[in-house]
Amino acid sequence: MKDMLDKKCNEFLELLASKAPVPGGGSACAYVGAIGMALGSMVGNLTVGKERYKEVEEDVKVLLHQATKIMERLKQLVVKDAECFYPLSQAFKLPRDTEQQRAFRNEKIQEALIGASQVPLEIAQCCFDALTLHEELAKKGTKLAISDIGVGAALCKAALQGAKMNVLINTRMMEDEKRKQELEQKIFKIEEQAFEKADQIIADIENYLMRG
Repeated sequence: MKDMLDKKCNEFLELLASKAPVPGGGSACAYVGAIGMALGSMVGNLTVGKERYKEVEEDVKVLLHQATKIMERLKQLVVKDAECFYPLSQAFKLPRDTEQQRAFRNEKIQEALIGASQVPLEIAQCCFDALTLHEELAKKGTKLAISDIGVGAALCKAALQGAKMNVLINTRMMEDEKRKQELEQKIFKIEEQAFEKADQIIADIENYLMRG
């Protein structure tokens, strides 16, 4: 699993399209979120060194440092999601012919659901943090590449929405109602805040582009 990020794009896509249990939707979301953040970083790097943006250069450098940390974490989460989903996929394969086997299988599934939910929750949080940086970069970054801020924000929003679905597909099977509610409340709160931010970023950029 750890070599997934070293694969060429075509290899990763082929593996994603195969019937192999990993990588899956969670890994894809983390990867898309990382691409979204990379686009924001590109705009920041295009801004640094430009005389026109000298007054905000130090601010942009700080944003770039934060963006690098988010992008690196999302890259790690591509692998982490696969690692956490694998035990769940194996638990579903356990025998269930006897009452004892069914009880053991269910116990292992419930254990694995927790880890399988936590990773997409973190992916969602990273995407929200990425959107916060896109918001600042849209104000301070070079206007020559502002459309890439919009694309990056759109990708982070899509990745977050996908991560939410990966949380929910796990929580729906949880028997621990308290844990289920905690996870769902967290993801819905992140979604609400992030979507409002993403939609505003995209709307502002589209309005700017339409003004000519």
